[in-house]
Amino acid sequence: MRKILAACALVAFFATFSHAAPAISQKTKSTTTKIYGAVEAKGGFVGGRLFDVLDSVGGTGTWMEWDVNGVRDPSVMKVLNPLLNSTNKPKMVWAITEREKPLLSVLLPKGEGEVLVFYELGALDAKPVPLKLNKVLTPDVVFRDYRQISEKEFVHLDRSNLKISVTDKLIHFTYDNPDKTPLRYDPDFATKTLVDKHAEVNDYLGFLRYEYSMMLRAFVQSTRGIFNWQPWHWYMDKWNSKFMISPKEIEMLLSKGVPPEYITVFKSKAAGGETIEMRTTGNGFIEMVIKRP
Repeated sequence: MRKILAACALVAFFATFSHAAPAISQKTKSTTTKIYGAVEAKGGFVGGRLFDVLDSVGGTGTWMEWDVNGVRDPSVMKVLNPLLNSTNKPKMVWAITEREKPLLSVLLPKGEGEVLVFYELGALDAKPVPLKLNKVLTPDVVFRDYRQISEKEFVHLDRSNLKISVTDKLIHFTYDNPDKTPLRYDPDFATKTLVDKHAEVNDYLGFLRYEYSMMLRAFVQSTRGIFNWQPWHWYMDKWNSKFMISPKEIEMLLSKGVPPEYITVFKSKAAGGETIEMRTTGNGFIEMVIKRP
């Protein structure tokens, strides 16, 4: 019954939305792609071995799952199109960007087992498009990594302090991990020299960019198929810059000399009129709010 009620809430939330995968121009210049390596498991990847292999190749970076309904980078589709059109279709696809050239990892069936094939891409090369929410009909897809604890509430399977609540008009993500060291606000900031102000604004900008990356990992990368942007697009300046807090806004905030209740790090109005806002207290509490008009 809870699953049905939550599904109804999601259906109501997304009822007015429509989705079509963005078209990719055939004139887009292709980038250099090469096979980087492969790892085979004759009996299939069991237990945590799949992610052990991914981590051993990706190092300290974070693998991001590709969404079949999201914007399709031409460099990625150069690899995936032949596979998607074959009988040996990919089971899962990931990308990692924290290296000189992005890596794509494709999990394929092979006989009775599986194989992970890694491709090195010249770049992730989709052109920025307006942020949209996809048509989502079931929490089993969106909240695959969560368990349902009440009619409209979900908790992450591995991190109990990562939660989601869903209503007809709202999806609210929260992550609470209190910081023992409060974010400092200098009451004399407004009287500082331009050089000192610039240095402090840059410090806060770096901190808020880190908070933003935490929000993406917690909220965007723990769910499936809500947005048309792929996870890596959220990190790219050419995609997110006009929605991010600016140095001027940070300077105005610091000039008040008192801590605000929240700092809005990212705010966008999506193509369908929905608002998406990511906020932080600066002391370990972050949230993302999606509101339908």
